[in-house]
Amino acid sequence: VYKRQPMIIPANPRAVIDPLPITLHILGSSVFCLVGALQFLPSLRCHRPVLHRTLGRIVAAAGCVSALTGLWMTVSYAFPAALQGPLLYGARVTLSLAMVAFIAWAVVAIRSRNLAAHRAAMLRAYAIAQGASTQTALGLIAMIFFGTELLGVSRDLVMVAAWAINIGVAEVLIHRFFGTRRSRATISSTP
Repeated sequence: VYKRQPMIIPANPRAVIDPLPITLHILGSSVFCLVGALQFLPSLRCHRPVLHRTLGRIVAAAGCVSALTGLWMTVSYAFPAALQGPLLYGARVTLSLAMVAFIAWAVVAIRSRNLAAHRAAMLRAYAIAQGASTQTALGLIAMIFFGTELLGVSRDLVMVAAWAINIGVAEVLIHRFFGTRRSRATISSTP
């Protein structure tokens, strides 16, 4: 006799009806977050510049796929109010567009040989992309503290706070590491 296994997570009707944006979002986000992390290594940038440029093109494309599919899901999927209120909806739309804009800014900056602007823009895009990781951590902390999963406005506030934390950390890093070296951070030779 077949015994039914308990469900680990509940079925997601949005994923069943239209799995394409979720699939593309997972693929784009995975490449952007994992390969993108390698791009921040000074040893890769300094000792393997051709590899850094090649991976950079892949990372930029993957980041745009991640952001645009996130936007696609936000505007096309019907979310229950408990999972996405107006605050979270607005933040998702704004941050998806901001992430694409930062990646585009990074591409323009590196083509004009402005390393500081390139690094700052990519770090900002990366901070937005890592929002889900921080959201998970904050959600778990909230579950431990309150004994239940947050829903509604409190969930929206935690989700938005996670992005605010990431962007705040990115800004501190940008000003600490890139702010004082702007004049020296320009490429003098042609790539």
